[in-house]
Amino acid sequence: MERELALEFVRVTEAAAIACGRWMGRGEKNAADQAAVDAMRAAFDTVNISGHVVIGEGEMDEAPMLYIGEKVGHGGREVDIAVDPLEGTSLVAKGLPGAIAVLAIAPQGCLLHAPDMYMDKIAVGPRAKGKIDINASVTDNLKAVAAALERSVEDVTVVILDRPRHAAIVKEARDAGARIKLITDGDVSPAINAAIEGTAVHMLLGIGGAPEGVLAAAAIRCLGGDMQGRLWPENDADIERAKAMGITDINKVFTLDDLVKGDEVVFAATAITQGDLLDGVRYFGGGARTHSLVMRGSTGTVRFVDAIHKFDKKPVPIKRA
Repeated sequence: MERELALEFVRVTEAAAIACGRWMGRGEKNAADQAAVDAMRAAFDTVNISGHVVIGEGEMDEAPMLYIGEKVGHGGREVDIAVDPLEGTSLVAKGLPGAIAVLAIAPQGCLLHAPDMYMDKIAVGPRAKGKIDINASVTDNLKAVAAALERSVEDVTVVILDRPRHAAIVKEARDAGARIKLITDGDVSPAINAAIEGTAVHMLLGIGGAPEGVLAAAAIRCLGGDMQGRLWPENDADIERAKAMGITDINKVFTLDDLVKGDEVVFAATAITQGDLLDGVRYFGGGARTHSLVMRGSTGTVRFVDAIHKFDKKPVPIKRA
């Protein structure tokens, strides 16, 4: 299933990215998101799976499609699906880097049904696997990761969302001597970067969306990295939402095995705007060029897909990127 359908999943994220990318910099994040949702939903109809959306655009009464519980696919193996047709709505609206269309596929019951609320997260690459502890201090985690990477803390770069709630961890990371990369939105891409050698990112820290945490965990599972998460409720309604989805211990630390069970997982992402790892959608007369990433957990295979899409039948000169 994984090998045969991996490219089909890339086509799904490509469709969302191409449709959404037209809205880059136009200041309309809702229109951009809707374009991505519509395109991704239509593309799923061509894939030979019987998919069950476990992480999507919200509850049925909040989202007309790709809602939690929706069935998608042309028919075939029963799988669970986590999607974010546009991760980084504000990034697209403002023409900023880092927006992606992303999905993860796994056998039924293997993806955490994360409630739509915040999650505290820590993520690293393979060399630091088993060295992180979300209950430990920022300083201790930095020292552990630095030791695993055989470098000093001053050589470690941490990505953190630029939010007031992160003031304390930013200060502690700075006091410890780490390099910090503050981002405005979208923490799935940085989590992937932390798990890939050569991106100059070594750790993701901080509080972001819980559904995005599961998507990031799927990628990190494929890459051999490590991740932990803990729900961060803002109010009683969040606690009740978590309980309704079967999470009775609101303080539970979710390990990578809790977030994504087993290695039979596929992760695919297509860049919408320019990123550190992937090039954004580039349009030309009669077509577009996309840059995607697809990974399989069972083999550890990582493929970068540079694709040219023709919207008409005119020949397109092929040039190096």
